[in-house]
Amino acid sequence: MAAQPIERKLAAIFAADIAGYSRLMARDEIGTLTQLKACRAIIDGLITTHRGRIFNTAGDSVVADFASAVDAVQCAVAVQEAITAESAKQPAGEPMQFRIGVHVGDVMVDGDNLLGDGVNIAARLESLAEPGAICVSAAARDHVGNKLPVAFDDLGDQQVKNIAQPIRVYRVQMEKLVAQPVADPPLPDKPSIAVLPFQNMSGDSEQDYFVDGMVEDIITGLSRIKWLFVIARNSSFAYKGRSPDIRQVGRELGVRYLLEGSVRKAAGRVRITGQLVEAETGRHIWAERYDRAMDDIFALQDEITLSVVAAIEPSLRQAEIERVKRKRPEHLDAYDLVLRAMPFALASMPESALQALPLLERALALEPDYALAHGYAAYCHENLFVRAGRREENRQATIRHAHAALAYGQDDAMALALAGFNIGMIEHDRAAAREAFEAALALSPSSAFTYFCGSSVAWAGEAERAIEWAKRALRLSPFDPWSYFAWSALSVAFFQQAGYDDAANAARKSIQGNPGFSISHMLLAAALAKLGRIDEAKAAASRVLALQPGFSIGEWCAAIDPAPAIAAPLTEALRAAGLPD
Repeated sequence: MAAQPIERKLAAIFAADIAGYSRLMARDEIGTLTQLKACRAIIDGLITTHRGRIFNTAGDSVVADFASAVDAVQCAVAVQEAITAESAKQPAGEPMQFRIGVHVGDVMVDGDNLLGDGVNIAARLESLAEPGAICVSAAARDHVGNKLPVAFDDLGDQQVKNIAQPIRVYRVQMEKLVAQPVADPPLPDKPSIAVLPFQNMSGDSEQDYFVDGMVEDIITGLSRIKWLFVIARNSSFAYKGRSPDIRQVGRELGVRYLLEGSVRKAAGRVRITGQLVEAETGRHIWAERYDRAMDDIFALQDEITLSVVAAIEPSLRQAEIERVKRKRPEHLDAYDLVLRAMPFALASMPESALQALPLLERALALEPDYALAHGYAAYCHENLFVRAGRREENRQATIRHAHAALAYGQDDAMALALAGFNIGMIEHDRAAAREAFEAALALSPSSAFTYFCGSSVAWAGEAERAIEWAKRALRLSPFDPWSYFAWSALSVAFFQQAGYDDAANAARKSIQGNPGFSISHMLLAAALAKLGRIDEAKAAASRVLALQPGFSIGEWCAAIDPAPAIAAPLTEALRAAGLPD
């Protein structure tokens, strides 16, 4: 079998450890550990603000990579200055001093880890440094050049352990450095979030592993949302044990949103709170509290993670829509245009689809392979086809955009969900639709949006799956703007099972969620007719015709091709309610 190709990259490697750490621990374990935690919080934060990434820690050592040697050396200097200032605050005694090495070289990428001589040389340079000093390789020195106001002492060629060739070593002259302000990283070109370490309010340090594990899982879950930029754990955990200003954290990490929270455990139960905050304004976007029994700690961790991620996605989406509404139309990019189109698409009626489509077409003109724009365009054309005359051009456009969303959106759960919905409803390829839904859920298991779209399998006669998915969507995101979708699917499924009371109740809840969606009124009329409440059924039917004047039972069935187990009783009920054939 051929060996897998090894991924490599050029990186500036920063390696630091504490001089005399074993001696310090032997003298005062608790005091040394307390001081180490304070120093690590400083170092981790400085690495983050200098655009670095920690990829290895062990005891007193920290190893990070930077895209720029300038950032790495500037960070090293900032660390030594900050640690010196921190040590001055401590009681009299031996200060904690770090040694730092910086090297620029080729490294091998192994997941989140980096390996090879590039890393090893940085570690050897760190061991050559005196306490409180910084040693850099000739490669790092050459990359820095005159870009920093710092001088170097040439220490000559040094032979180091396990490196065949001598390394030219330079020492930073700390006393000659003029401190330079570090620019805050710019905001990414899509919504960005950092999950800060949750506070363990239990007074039980053994619960830290549960709290940190849950936060790591939330970060992983959010990172599966394609349209969201998520700060890695190493960066956000630099704030552990601190109470920083939210606005400052947002600036330092370069994110628009922050998720913070706390965990309190008592008497076999745990209470978890979470708050989603807009960093720039401090405005709370979402907040929730979860009270659970501690029966199975890992199952609880999974449940809370799923609930938090699912709740955050629609809240962020709505916050982004509101933000984009404040932008001038001439300054909109493809992402902004899709956000502006979403509320119109969500209305699920022809007149709103006609407002959404020009925005989506502008987005696709800017980015022809924008999967989510194709998905929403497919959904708009589906509305026009089903509810505005069954024009063949709309049917063809629905199928074309749905397949484009499928092709371009293999890493986008929302695009796959929209593709599956439209392929199932308009192309009537139910098997391909299910594959798209399952691919979306494999990408993002907490995607309530996928379950909302997927509940449309009710029209294929899959009542049990439709009920399962619709209920899961509502549990994950009970106040989602798409909740009417799940209630209408439940109405279809209950109708198929002859549960007409439940079908009528679900239809009413769908109408509450979206009063302008004519299909919910149609489902209410059918359920009421089956219950023998003909006058009420006719009132619901009249509402269908008011919202969709051209509605006919035959055209509706031809458009979406419901399963025979639904089509026959539905047709009979709608005729009894007075809707035209």
